[in-house]
Amino acid sequence: MTARRTTRHTLAAAGGAGLLLATAACGGGSGSSSGSSGSTETKGVTISVVLAVDPPPKAALDAFTKETGITVKWSNVDWDSLQTKISAAATAKTYFADATDVDWSRVGQLGKLGWFLPMEKYMDTKTLAADVPQLASFKSGEHVVGIPYDASFMVTTVNTDMLKKAGVTATPTTMDEYMKALEQVKAKGISKYPLNIPFAAAEGLSTFWYQTTGAFGGTILDGKGKPQFTDPGSAGYKAAQWMVDALKNGLVPPGNINVADSQGQQTLMAKGLVASTFSDYSGNVGSLYNVPSSSSVVGKVAYIPTPGVSGAGPNLSNPDGIGIPKQAKYPAAAAKFIEWFTDSDNQVDFSGANGAEKALPAYALPSHLSAVQKITQTGTLIGGDVLGQLLKNSKPVFPEGAPAWYPEFSNAVYTNLHDAATGSKSVADAIKAIADLADQKSGS
Repeated sequence: MTARRTTRHTLAAAGGAGLLLATAACGGGSGSSSGSSGSTETKGVTISVVLAVDPPPKAALDAFTKETGITVKWSNVDWDSLQTKISAAATAKTYFADATDVDWSRVGQLGKLGWFLPMEKYMDTKTLAADVPQLASFKSGEHVVGIPYDASFMVTTVNTDMLKKAGVTATPTTMDEYMKALEQVKAKGISKYPLNIPFAAAEGLSTFWYQTTGAFGGTILDGKGKPQFTDPGSAGYKAAQWMVDALKNGLVPPGNINVADSQGQQTLMAKGLVASTFSDYSGNVGSLYNVPSSSSVVGKVAYIPTPGVSGAGPNLSNPDGIGIPKQAKYPAAAAKFIEWFTDSDNQVDFSGANGAEKALPAYALPSHLSAVQKITQTGTLIGGDVLGQLLKNSKPVFPEGAPAWYPEFSNAVYTNLHDAATGSKSVADAIKAIADLADQKSGS
């Protein structure tokens, strides 16, 4: 998932509703989410926070310490290494951190194994849900495993200048209209290969397929982990066929067979070589395509509602969260930090809207709708009006939670779709291999 991480952490914005601390004491749970034996102390303690991002400005952390009596020791560990460290510590039942990363794709695994404390014991997550749509991606069963500290979801971007030159006068709203627009761009010689699909065997290919499946009107797995894409008439099957056909029919650059998501965005979309990325990342217009030092298409790329079968399709979520490991030394203090770190007003500061000195380096889109709306009103969030609406309607990739075996599933997805793109196997065989893995893991 490294490619997604390096691509996503780029924009900025935030606002509104604060989190409510429900209780300082650690609440016990049942089943896989039992309580912690950590201290309920907050004042005068030092907590360890380990994430795959740089810390907030020192002045902000100092203000938090002055207000709460909690000192924060921050460590930035790359995403892949961080997941390994979290797993190793949890398996050994040893202390690693008081607060650390909870990625949307690991929620099912973390929840099933009981490695993180239930956040609803510390915060009013029910009230929070109305302003943080992607909180749903962090539920495992009846528990909330983490709190999203940024918002990320798949979006469709288009080079409006290319479409205009090709004579496309209306924004495509369906898959048919979208394909006709791309074919028009190709036929007019404006772009030889107008569509960017990252076919490298990496996580970005998996998330592209998820988003395309949503556009075709379907889901990947049901609540029991059973595959929903084996029938040739299913959305997932159609999505895989559409992606491979786009490459074979000359809409996608042949070299994309070894291009990852971030590479395609940086070297193709940002350089004006393609006209659209169907499954791009929220925030890329402001953080990449409109940055003169990294882009030759400044002011020419825009977000559009993702085309679907008969109208706009869903925008699937892939946000980062923060939670409290079961072995945390100071879970109550960690909860106070998470409340502060994910507060909407602080997210506004982290976005840079109130000055660069308050910004969190490479901060992504805020998780609060009210925050996005606030920054949109100031004019500092490019495409904010569209992003706010897309965030409001964003949905989890797996409506009932990512399965505990997600890492193996994603590996099967991107490995087999890559093979189908290279022609080493058919789409039918690729789909069967992915489905077989899902059936095996879900207990069929």
